Amino acid sequence: MKRTPVNPVNWSVEMGFNQAELVSGHTRTLYCSGQTAMNAEGRPQHDGDMAAQLTLTLDNLEAVLNAAAMSFGNLVRLNVYTTDIDRLLPHYGVLASRMSAAGVKPTTTMLEVTRLAIPGQMIELEGTAVA
Repeated sequence: MKRTPVNPVNWSVEMGFNQAELVSGHTRTLYCSGQTAMNAEGRPQHDGDMAAQLTLTLDNLEAVLNAAAMSFGNLVRLNVYTTDIDRLLPHYGVLASRMSAAGVKPTTTMLEVTRLAIPGQMIELEGTAVA
């Protein structure tokens, strides 16, 4: 698989994401449903704690990727949904550092939404990965 960053401007690279990525030579594509801070039994965790929810949400997304024999290094698209961007931004470095450690800058969209499907959840991550 070959990934070619497409960045007509560079400000996004410093923030940890590419404007676009051209992917060629891949054989598998994984579309991940939105992951939240749920435990293995499907119970919401860390009510009111954005940092802890973000960490568990990343762990859950990574588990889905691993189950498909992939990792964060395979992510080409990451959608971030949050109920409060202002509360998320101070913790965004956690997400950026996990992507940086994997050597990727997936294309990213961040949206603030009124609520997520599960009451109390403040962040949801949805990804597309290729291998």
